[in-house]
Amino acid sequence: MQIGIMSAHFWRDSLPEVLDAILGHDIRQLQFHLASAGIMDVPDELDSSMCETIKTEIARRDMRIAALNGEVNMVHPEAEQRNEAIRQLKALIRTAHPIGTGVIATCTGSRSAESMWRNHPDNQTAEAWAVLHQTLDEVLPVAEEHDVILAFEPEVNNVTNTAARAKRLIDEVGSRHLGVVMDAANIFNDGELPRMAEILDEAFELLGPHIAIAHGKDLDHDGAAGHLAAGTGKLDYERYVRLLCDLPFDVPVILHALSEEQVDDAVAMIRGHAEMAKPDEEE
Repeated sequence: MQIGIMSAHFWRDSLPEVLDAILGHDIRQLQFHLASAGIMDVPDELDSSMCETIKTEIARRDMRIAALNGEVNMVHPEAEQRNEAIRQLKALIRTAHPIGTGVIATCTGSRSAESMWRNHPDNQTAEAWAVLHQTLDEVLPVAEEHDVILAFEPEVNNVTNTAARAKRLIDEVGSRHLGVVMDAANIFNDGELPRMAEILDEAFELLGPHIAIAHGKDLDHDGAAGHLAAGTGKLDYERYVRLLCDLPFDVPVILHALSEEQVDDAVAMIRGHAEMAKPDEEE
């Protein structure tokens, strides 16, 4: 198992400074935000020299972009906002390989006009599901053309709010270019924490083969998406890490929702559980 972090957690004056700060925590995997290279708005096409600069600076440090950050609201209730989300995703897909990755980390979004992370009563309607399909119908052909995986995150406040709905979406779309970001702190609905082991096991049984990357943060209270640093909340990290280690392929775990001061403790916690999981791998 390799541990990574969202590059946007480290704000510095230049990309080399961002990367050096992350490397100082012995982290070499990134969920990369273009803002870390000073690109605040997603252009339709990123300049080739900038792509080469990003790729070179990361490779020079023996680091890797596990995924390019592409969080947008695929089901925004306003068509203009959805079209902008589609434009951004297409642009990011075209940018992925030139900067050194084949994965875009995104989410399915919410019908809330205020925030893609806010729950809305319309999220579980047939209309929201149809809009999600329409967005993917526009974006996935570009992902297929560029051989990029669009990995979405099952999240309690989004349209795909459970592992079962995420699996349904994957089955209905039927594209190997649609994958999953597994964040165990985001799959528990109200009152479900007592069933943590069962829900974690089911999520990996349903979605394991489709996981592109994983996220590492923690649960702060019963039934809400987590917003705490990994290891400081209620998530059963021993079980979560073991399930990740039991996958037949290596999945980078991307830390987020933490301060720079919390990074080392989170890294040590996850690596400790990964070491404990090794005997299971070797049996």
